[in-house]
Order: sequence, then C-alpha cells, then structure tokens
Amino acid sequence: MPPARSSNDILRSDVSGIASSSIRPAIGLGKGKGKRGFGSVGASKSKSKRHRKIIRDNIHGITKPDIRRLARRGGVKRISSDIYPKTREVLKMYLEEVLHDCCAVVSTFNRKTITVTDVVFALRRRGTSLYGFGTGNTRGRGGD
Repeated sequence: MPPARSSNDILRSDVSGIASSSIRPAIGLGKGKGKRGFGSVGASKSKSKRHRKIIRDNIHGITKPDIRRLARRGGVKRISSDIYPKTREVLKMYLEEVLHDCCAVVSTFNRKTITVTDVVFALRRRGTSLYGFGTGNTRGRGGD
C-alpha cells in the first residue's frame, strides 16, 4: 500500500507521481513574467522583446481626409492630389519648430515633461494664439 499523501504533495507537479519537495507547487504558475522577463530564455545574452516598436514617419497618420477637412474649413473647393504630401511637409516643419520651442522652455526650468502651459507659451511666442488659453474674458475659470 502506498504511503498517504498530504494536500501539499498532491499540488506538486511531478511527472513520476512521487512527491518531491524541490518542485514548486502548481498554484500561481503562469502569472506574470517573473524574474526572466519577456522574450526567449536561453544562453544568449541579447534578449528579444515580445513587442518591438517599429520606428516610422508618423506624419502619414495625418490622412487625406484630415487634410481635406482642414482645407474645407479654410474655404477650399477643389484640391489637387500633390497638395497632400506638401501639406504633411509643412505641418511637420511647423510642429518641429513649436516642439523645439517647448523643449527650450522645459530645459530652462530643468524639467522633463512638457505641459500644456509650455505649448501655449511656445505658440504665443510664435504669434499664434489658442482659444481658451489666453488672457481674455475667462468668466471665473482663471487664466494665464
């Protein structure tokens, strides 16, 4: 007759059916990445990540219908097909200049996070104003 097993021995994952004290219990396995991290486990020193971010030009996120809506708001009736890449180029240059000013403000104050106030300051410095962020009539909501 085999020896009586305790409840801890039953929870052990042993292929041979013999209780072993060196094997972890099966409860809680498969939760989280543990000490090993994501990727392949092996002798190689370089780890491959599960999700690798592909760096690409995100200006193509501004789609053709987006540019068309902006043109319609500006009063344009008909749009040529070569306008779309040119518009993306101009928008990218404008955003780079504004973000350059924002980074200058942030580095002046020894910070690492760009806030809404930094963007408003950079736009105001360039002569562009955003509605809702100015010093006009704020109706009790506070202002800059």
